[in-house]
Amino acid sequence: MDRLFELGPEFWTAAGETLYMVAFTLLIGGAIGLVLGIVLYATRAGGLLASRAVFTVLNLVINFFRPIPFIIFIAVAQPFARLVIGTGIGNDALIFTLSIASSFAIARIVEQNLVTVSPGVVEAAKAMGAGPFRILRTVVIPEALGPLILGYTFVLVAIVDMTAVAGYIGGGGLGNFALVYGYRQFEPAATWAAVLLIILLVQVVQFLGNWLARKVMRR
Repeated sequence: MDRLFELGPEFWTAAGETLYMVAFTLLIGGAIGLVLGIVLYATRAGGLLASRAVFTVLNLVINFFRPIPFIIFIAVAQPFARLVIGTGIGNDALIFTLSIASSFAIARIVEQNLVTVSPGVVEAAKAMGAGPFRILRTVVIPEALGPLILGYTFVLVAIVDMTAVAGYIGGGGLGNFALVYGYRQFEPAATWAAVLLIILLVQVVQFLGNWLARKVMRR
């Protein structure tokens, strides 16, 4: 236990790195995934901007990358990370990889939630003279906002879990702290401290996501 107190500064630095990686991954991957999901929804057969070619290509790309386990995806994306940001290791490389991986999952979640919007609502907007982009912005997305928040909450929890492998590519965070100080230095207390903080973070995220979704759906 004394050793854990000695590791206090490293522990809180690792916690800050986890929050940094999660926040930027959600910001980047969430934005890319939202755009991809909207394109999937709009270009599907019978959609607002139906395009068989666009939908087929995008659907194939997402289906190709989404099932790849993240630990393998890290190795696949490392050369691209080195090309884009100049390094294949570290927190920034992990954010790059996480953003790509999460964007595919988010795209599918966005598409599935937008599809649940009643076609009658969309047809009513068309009858009033609204164009495709206006319908997407003012009808479809607001109608699906509650489920979208729950979907993003699910992905955010998954991102927290995925940051735990940061140590394998030279990144920081709580996963790296548990690996370096807990596993390699045989300090179970360090491992449990990291695990408990990750659990607490996940619980807070899930609570806030559920609360916000309920608030939006009751409007």
